Amino acid sequence: MRWTLPNTLTVLRLVAAPAVPLMFLYFTRPFADWAALALFVIAAATDWIDGRVARAWGLESRFGAAMDPIADKAMVVIAIVVITGYSGMNPWLILPATVILFREVFVSGLREFLGSNASTLKVTKLAKWKTTAQMVAIAVLFLGTGLAYVEHGSPPRVGEPGLPWSLSWADLATQAGLLIIWIAAALTAITGFDYFRKAMPFLRDPR
Repeated sequence: MRWTLPNTLTVLRLVAAPAVPLMFLYFTRPFADWAALALFVIAAATDWIDGRVARAWGLESRFGAAMDPIADKAMVVIAIVVITGYSGMNPWLILPATVILFREVFVSGLREFLGSNASTLKVTKLAKWKTTAQMVAIAVLFLGTGLAYVEHGSPPRVGEPGLPWSLSWADLATQAGLLIIWIAAALTAITGFDYFRKAMPFLRDPR
């Protein structure tokens, strides 16, 4: 591996993914929420930067092609687990989170099974929008948990927020995050089904 700028950013994103829950281990809240939010947003920004720099400067590499999607999935999966745990196991969050986690495991398993034919499951534009929606939702939800501590001294409880919508900044941020993550879950399910459809010819037993 060459330590080019895109590869370095990808490695930093890989390191940032498990560092998100460490914010809650070493810092008190709400500072931990703000630190996790800042770390996640910076790491998500590098995902936007490294690919464009690699293409613009001719620095594309096999390492980057392999590690970039892994870093994205690690960031999303770890952050969702953290938010779900620290949001009081909100059922409005658990359902889309389950869809997202299932799809990521399912597609990763498909790619591993396909082996040399994994190129069949190339990342589509809709899949990129899916990742963007996931990252925006996670950032907004981190904002919501941080604001909840500032405003109420605690995060939203089980079943909250619900209707009617609250006018507090914490609840509005959480509700916006939940709306976006449901959109992300829908895109996740659609892209997962699309990948499964493309993989079907390789999953049939020979006659």
